[in-house]
Amino acid sequence: MAAERIARSPLPRALPGFESIRRWHNATGMPMARILPGEYYVTRHAEAICTVLGSCVSACIRDSRLNIGGMNHFMLPLDGSNGESAWGGALSAATRYGNVAMERLINDILKLGGRREDLEIKLVGGGRVLSEMSNDVGARNIDFVRHYVHEEGFRVLSEDLGDVHARRVVYFPQSGRMRVRTINATPDETLVARERLYLRQLDAAPADGEIELF
Repeated sequence: MAAERIARSPLPRALPGFESIRRWHNATGMPMARILPGEYYVTRHAEAICTVLGSCVSACIRDSRLNIGGMNHFMLPLDGSNGESAWGGALSAATRYGNVAMERLINDILKLGGRREDLEIKLVGGGRVLSEMSNDVGARNIDFVRHYVHEEGFRVLSEDLGDVHARRVVYFPQSGRMRVRTINATPDETLVARERLYLRQLDAAPADGEIELF
């Protein structure tokens, strides 16, 4: 009966800027938000965030003092520099997409009162599901996100990265719990097609503007 009462209650109001994210009550009555490639979501409520990852990577980030946080879902475009751009040098257009995904998520948490020293991070994804590509997109995403959190000095509690399978991820920002289920069968054709399309869009689009991290 309690679950039924929760399920009938209205969803908590999404924070400004996240109204377009699809949200619903799951079977237990908990509010759930689903993000797609290129999206992120931040909440201060008791709700979960879910996504499905192939080559993409998600960073699940929360302020452990305030119990607020969110998740992103990103992929780097292919780098046409023939390996000439180094992680430690000026950021290429390719790496800038990852920076935008990380910095927007972190900045939104900081704007809600979070503090850098209280942030805890969990990393997931980067499977090699686009096997026909000579460039391992998942490995590039993993290299980027590991380099990013190391350079920024953030605390990484856990990671589930790499391998050849896709993953279904559910993150609970209030508690910091992350549930990951691997998809061991042949990669979902819809997921692979979506990631191929997203990668083509990234390669064709101009790099996003720079964002200053608070």
